[in-house]
Amino acid sequence: MVMLNLKISMKKIATFFLFNLSIFIASTQTLNYADSILGDWQIGSGKARIQIKKSGLVYYGQISWLKNPVDDVGKPKVDKNNPNPTKRSIPLIGLRILLGFEYTGNNKWENGTIYDPENGKTYNCIAELINPNSLNVRGYLGSSIVGRTDKWTRISN
Repeated sequence: MVMLNLKISMKKIATFFLFNLSIFIASTQTLNYADSILGDWQIGSGKARIQIKKSGLVYYGQISWLKNPVDDVGKPKVDKNNPNPTKRSIPLIGLRILLGFEYTGNNKWENGTIYDPENGKTYNCIAELINPNSLNVRGYLGSSIVGRTDKWTRISN
């Protein structure tokens, strides 16, 4: 009788262990894939590069390089079109333009915003990894049906 109970207990322990191991592996793979957006990306026009980073489970991106980093008088370009006058002297390099992205599965990061320093406007945004080196970034107002998609290319270091 004791041996039978021991066998049943061992089966339960083994089943419990394998079940939890499979959940851990699946969640680790999801987290690893979610991080595949991290790195340096060149925007479609080639005028800027964005470095995507992570804070907790949220992703953000900041300008890390500009093709033309200085203005007409040789000073670093600033966020001169920002609707908030107190932010118009902030340098563009280092400026966070992607905020609040969450990995939602299926190669997509959603619930974020993108700021366009060329016009000072902020748009809702989604990003979709097409392959390891191509990222579609779609800014939109209201519904994602009405918006613009830009193809970004990963920069190898």
